[in-house]
Amino acid sequence: MSSQQNPTPDTAEAPVGTEPRPRRLTYAAALTALEGAALVIGGVWILVLGLTGVPDDRRQAVTGGITLLVLALLPSLAARGLLLRRGWSRGPAVITQLMALPVAYNLLQADSMAIPGGIALAVVAIAALVLLVSPATTRALGIKGPGRAE
Repeated sequence: MSSQQNPTPDTAEAPVGTEPRPRRLTYAAALTALEGAALVIGGVWILVLGLTGVPDDRRQAVTGGITLLVLALLPSLAARGLLLRRGWSRGPAVITQLMALPVAYNLLQADSMAIPGGIALAVVAIAALVLLVSPATTRALGIKGPGRAE
């Protein structure tokens, strides 16, 4: 057999998953999972208050709670994908952070106890965005930039 028929593997580029997961990727997954958990807790809380309390509109409270539970799927699946080093998971994780920033801004504009929540959400979203776009995370997920396709 010639070398063209039986090429030797390129050892310079290790496949995704053979190197240990970078801490930045783990931290990004943890922050994304934290946001998913917060959405689940908020959804359950609104549902319980809507069903047991005396809301202005019970249907609206139930709808809001279910909506938060469904929205929790995006960061939860993205966090799992990040931990498993799936390249597709960075997109939903980034979208989650971008959606969190306007919510944080609105919480910061409130004249109430929501301001500390807005600060915490903004810090988590910005930190997660920085971690998600870092070169170490990009390499660990096997994402290649424009013009670098094989």
